[in-house]
Amino acid sequence: MSVQRERAREEAQFKVMRLIERDPHLSQRDLANELGISLGATHYVLRGLVERGFIKLDRFRQSPDKRRYAYVLTPGGMAAKSAIARRFLARKRAEYDALKREIEELGAELERGAGE
Repeated sequence: MSVQRERAREEAQFKVMRLIERDPHLSQRDLANELGISLGATHYVLRGLVERGFIKLDRFRQSPDKRRYAYVLTPGGMAAKSAIARRFLARKRAEYDALKREIEELGAELERGAGE
């Protein structure tokens, strides 16, 4: 798997775990809408998280619709989310630093060009 594809997968997993931690009663459709991805892609991410033991499914006990599930972050999921968050933050900081340097360079170029 390419590095870019792996990062995108990890970012989707991280976002799903954050949303589930905030509201375990979100449906797959709600998650898909929050993430801006398809329902099928959301199902794929959730299935992977369940298979890895990072989240578990729990039926709504009080819900009249017994097909509904709550997604619960497991202790392993919490640890994985923290590890992913550290990598995610490091990547975003590096992107920010690179963008900041580029903006400064462009600003300097424009100032030199304006002086001519």
